[in-house]
Amino acid sequence: MADSGDVSYPNTGIFPFSSRHCDVTASLMRGLLGSGIRDVVTKGPVVDSLKSEASKTSGELQDLKNSRVTPSTTTDNGQPLTHYHSLLYSLLSWEQPRATAVSYASVVGFIFAARYLPLLRWAFKFLYLSLGLTAAVEIAGHVVLKQGIASSFRPRRYYTIPKETHEAVLEDLSQLLDFLLIEFQRILFAENVVHTVAAFTAAFTGYWLIRFVPLWGLAVLSVTVAYIGPLVYISNREIIDEQIANLQSIISSQTNQLKDLAGERTSHATGLVKQYVGDYSSKAQEYIGRRSASPEMSKAAPTPVKTEPVSEPLIKTEDFPEAPKVEPVAQVVESVESEPQTTEREPLLAV
Repeated sequence: MADSGDVSYPNTGIFPFSSRHCDVTASLMRGLLGSGIRDVVTKGPVVDSLKSEASKTSGELQDLKNSRVTPSTTTDNGQPLTHYHSLLYSLLSWEQPRATAVSYASVVGFIFAARYLPLLRWAFKFLYLSLGLTAAVEIAGHVVLKQGIASSFRPRRYYTIPKETHEAVLEDLSQLLDFLLIEFQRILFAENVVHTVAAFTAAFTGYWLIRFVPLWGLAVLSVTVAYIGPLVYISNREIIDEQIANLQSIISSQTNQLKDLAGERTSHATGLVKQYVGDYSSKAQEYIGRRSASPEMSKAAPTPVKTEPVSEPLIKTEDFPEAPKVEPVAQVVESVESEPQTTEREPLLAV
């Protein structure tokens, strides 16, 4: 037994490795674990599936962008369509399902963000923070370094939008407005009765829902119906087309029946009117002929016209003197002195 007090255990063969071997083993295990986690994160089947879906989605988005071509079809009056018709048809017909799903999720997400997130406040906050930081840095640079810091990053020429971009944006906006106007008129003038009925149903439903559903909820509902409706139709096209054909046949048969009934009633009423008109005209002609052929009417003397006597005037011409026929001659008249008239004065009577 040693004096140092150390205890040594015999090697029984159960742990044949030394401490150096243990360190190497631990480092290998750490390396394996680290590489395994890295492989799981970067090279696992989940990551491969995500990468594949991302590449497919980007390809479908590019195909959707390339579908903006002017279609060869026209309206019923021969007016050409816009490239937005092709784009919207490709988008809502789920020809590229991943791109359509991404666009639907983006629109719904934007509606919810506008409803629940203060986007406008965040925009103003970002604006005042960036402008305040720029002003503070510029002022600090002038105070400390005697030169501006923010102004040193000023470009030689400010960025502008090229003319080609302006023209492309205006052309695209014009095409969008034409698309909206053309589709509204096609629905309004019933180029396709099914579309007109669907628009009527949507407008009527929105008229009643707006009284109970908020605007953002109505927007989400409208977008959902616009995206999911075509998908439901495409998935059940045969059944829906059959039901639409049956409904159209029923409507056409009822319309024809009503048209035939209206024609029959009209012809019957026209016949009755013609019969009554013929009867009355024959009776009128018979009565006129009978009156003209009667001998009493031919021998009847004309009725004398009663004349009223003219009364003689109250003043006659004999009442006036005859007018002189010879011009009168002037005669000299001698003046006769009038005798003075004596006026007797009446005596005054004493009262």
